[in-house]
Amino acid sequence: MLPQTAQLPAIQGGQQVTVRVPATSANLGPGYDSLGLALTLHDTLTVESLDSGELLFELSGEGAESLPRDASHLVVRAMNAAFERLGYRHNGLKITAENVAPHGRGLGSSASAVVAAVTAANALLPAGGQQDREWILQLTSEMEGHPDNVAPAIFGGLALSWQDSDRYRSTCATVDEAVIPIVAVPDYELSTEAARALLPASVGHHAAAMNSGRAALLIHALTHKPEFLLAGTEDYLHQSYRAEAMRPSAALIKALRGAGHAAVVSGAGPTVLVLANSETDAAAVLQFIDTYTGTNTPDINWRVMKLAVDVEGAKVGVHRR
Repeated sequence: MLPQTAQLPAIQGGQQVTVRVPATSANLGPGYDSLGLALTLHDTLTVESLDSGELLFELSGEGAESLPRDASHLVVRAMNAAFERLGYRHNGLKITAENVAPHGRGLGSSASAVVAAVTAANALLPAGGQQDREWILQLTSEMEGHPDNVAPAIFGGLALSWQDSDRYRSTCATVDEAVIPIVAVPDYELSTEAARALLPASVGHHAAAMNSGRAALLIHALTHKPEFLLAGTEDYLHQSYRAEAMRPSAALIKALRGAGHAAVVSGAGPTVLVLANSETDAAAVLQFIDTYTGTNTPDINWRVMKLAVDVEGAKVGVHRR
């Protein structure tokens, strides 16, 4: 376990907290580092406070074969950071993680882990020491470096996020019920760091102006006019620069958009996100992806999922002794 500060008050042993957190898709085309959407694909984290000084870690699902089960795991590091910021310590933890969202695919798996960990740590405190979700947004955004994934994971729905000086802020919008997210997840990974390294240090004024117009249109399309999703998801800032690192995904996006479907890179990729504007459109998207991938990428295994927008965000259940 990470070193504990002995003089801090310890949380009570024998408490159990369960946090369910949605996967997220950031950027959504032109909303680079500012827009994020919560999806109905959930990871579950259960934490029990112990008095034994032990760290017990059970992990199942995505990443179970490769992720650590000790203090180096992101969940443990995030929980310890949250306890320290909150002015408490623990005397041992039993952590059970059930991972559903794919890792390294652009669906916010690290953000979900950080949000679940900080939310669980906060919930284990006495009621008088707990903080609100805005506090959770600040700490998790600091950990992730930006709020575009953590905000929808915390609040649900469509999160519009920005930064004022050293403070992160976010507000949520209600997505039109006609919008149906579909993800096509390939069997290869791409790290966020590698994807960011491909971006230029600056872009031209024309590209920035074009992008701002599309981002504004995208919010209108998502909340009121889904028929504008194809135009609203056109990006001028990041996707073209990252295409070389995920050629099969980039080719699928180009083909989908050419057929009239609002396809984008999910986060840093390589998952493809399609924002269908009706059940009819969703059915056409699913058929198109099946036909295209079977013909053009037979060596890649794609997991295709028709999802919905998660409107609840992180949900907490607490059992106190």
